[in-house]
Amino acid sequence: MQKKSDFKYIFGPVISRRLGISLGIDIVPPKTCTMNCVYCEAGRTTLLTTKRKEFFPITEIKEEIENILSQKPKIDFLTFSGSGEPTLYLKLGELINWLKEKYPSQKICLLTNGTLIGYNGMPQELKNLDLIIPSLDASDENSFQKINRPVEELTHKKLISSIKNFRIQNKCQMWLELFVVPGVNDTDQSIANFAKIISEINPDKIQLNGLDRPGVEKWVKKPEKNILEKFVNALKDIAPVEIIVRQNIPDYKSSIELQMGNISNLLSKRPCTFEEIQKIFSLSDNELNQVIQELISLNEFEIEENQSGKFIKRKNH
Repeated sequence: MQKKSDFKYIFGPVISRRLGISLGIDIVPPKTCTMNCVYCEAGRTTLLTTKRKEFFPITEIKEEIENILSQKPKIDFLTFSGSGEPTLYLKLGELINWLKEKYPSQKICLLTNGTLIGYNGMPQELKNLDLIIPSLDASDENSFQKINRPVEELTHKKLISSIKNFRIQNKCQMWLELFVVPGVNDTDQSIANFAKIISEINPDKIQLNGLDRPGVEKWVKKPEKNILEKFVNALKDIAPVEIIVRQNIPDYKSSIELQMGNISNLLSKRPCTFEEIQKIFSLSDNELNQVIQELISLNEFEIEENQSGKFIKRKNH
């Protein structure tokens, strides 16, 4: 049986603030994306592109998924996310269709920046999704360029059209994520613009997010409660609004034997707090300290502390 530390495309299960226990499927090389967002927990974009490719053989990805699902892990969602923009993977639709056929009871979620989902037949390609969570972080072109820093041919108008086109053509659940960046997209005018745009998209839910894990740019800060409340008041009549906050992490014991490779594999995909590592891998305080020391000694990881806690993360080389 393939060991978890050998997996290239699967990470977790992880405790998600939004999706419960999520098994991540990562199908693009780090960090390949259509944007270079200032807050991204996966790090700075190294390949800025809109060109879709089969970056990895789909047979290898299927094999890993079959391997881990044969172990019957406790999960709420299979989630396409990770090192970049998942819709850049050319055979994403084929992979989703295969999952639904082979594992019909598993719910499938796509986390996406939304830039590609409405064009070139993608609403139909993604027909078997249970849930899509696109991001909308800007209410105008200026804030779009400052926050999302897209590839040259992408504009704010194209992003909005993409999300609207998908919503019209695909009837899966849509939760729209809005990342609040203090000092950039939280003015009264910006909030009013968001309300107009989101009412036209008509999502099933709106999720307000803010800085939690360390992002790319140090100047990005966590939004204050009163600012989030302004967003809630402006958006609550359009759709239910949920403020994404760090929850208490439930006790969850991995069914796979603890190895350092497992932890480093998870951290290569996303920063984690000390508490998350301890809970996910069922470590004692002494074991946690040993793991942290070992990771730091590898010179591939570093500790960063912000308003949300103390994280260990992969270094940006």
